[in-house]
Amino acid sequence: MIERRPFGRTGHASTVTLFGGAALARASQADADRTLEVLLRHGVNHIDTAARYGDSELRIGAWMPRHRKDFFLATKTGMRTAPEAREEIRRSLDRLRVDQVDLIQLHSLGHPDDWEQALGPGGALEAAVEARAQGLARFIGVTGHGWAIAAMHRRSLARFDFDAVLLPYNFLMAQNERYRRNVEELLALCRERRVAVQIIKSVARGPWATADPRRTTWYQPLEEPADIDRAVHWALGLPGVFLNTVGDVHLLPRVLDAASRFAGRPADAEMAAMLDARRMTSLFGLPT
Repeated sequence: MIERRPFGRTGHASTVTLFGGAALARASQADADRTLEVLLRHGVNHIDTAARYGDSELRIGAWMPRHRKDFFLATKTGMRTAPEAREEIRRSLDRLRVDQVDLIQLHSLGHPDDWEQALGPGGALEAAVEARAQGLARFIGVTGHGWAIAAMHRRSLARFDFDAVLLPYNFLMAQNERYRRNVEELLALCRERRVAVQIIKSVARGPWATADPRRTTWYQPLEEPADIDRAVHWALGLPGVFLNTVGDVHLLPRVLDAASRFAGRPADAEMAAMLDARRMTSLFGLPT
């Protein structure tokens, strides 16, 4: 089984791998139900989805009448104003077939203009706080992508006491000194304030040169079991973090199997050799 850790200050002990619901964006219900069996078999007890993940909320919603108690359930709103976010949160609850989610997150809040609007007067944060007060959500988080997001999350935590953050991090990104330092400072702040940290893109190899129709990730993932082991174990070696699983249901069992065998972080030399052998590249262009 996969290790469990306290998910920040929520009181929930989540498996160190959280199911990334983006994998169900274009899945049939039959494929989704087979995925549920994989999650239950590995003891995964935390689902992370979003309003913008295609049919994901609908697919997960079909599980909820029987399995709501089995999962910490998180979704996201990508809206920036309070009225839009309020409407989207309620729509997510309908699609998920629940009266409450455990975590509502402000989705992809990395651009300064979006940040100012969402966290300013009349912004999406007001709708999230309102949803918490009304019992529609228990906790509030913030997510984002790109080379500036670790620093932006620290700025977000200075503005509001978020319960969770989500950002990309892998061995390739850690080779950029500025980003690594920003991530380390964010992790230290989150440990101090008991904010849960979720990591994404740990098994990303790079942008697609030519998309593979067998895969549903928007990036080219690592696929060899040994490579997935290294990438997953490297990410899980970060103290206290949680790893969101790959956005492809066919690769999901490999990621969960790797997590179930986590016993420590690979050596940097081993990771560097994989980086070179797989010609891993940045998903977010050159660092700024």
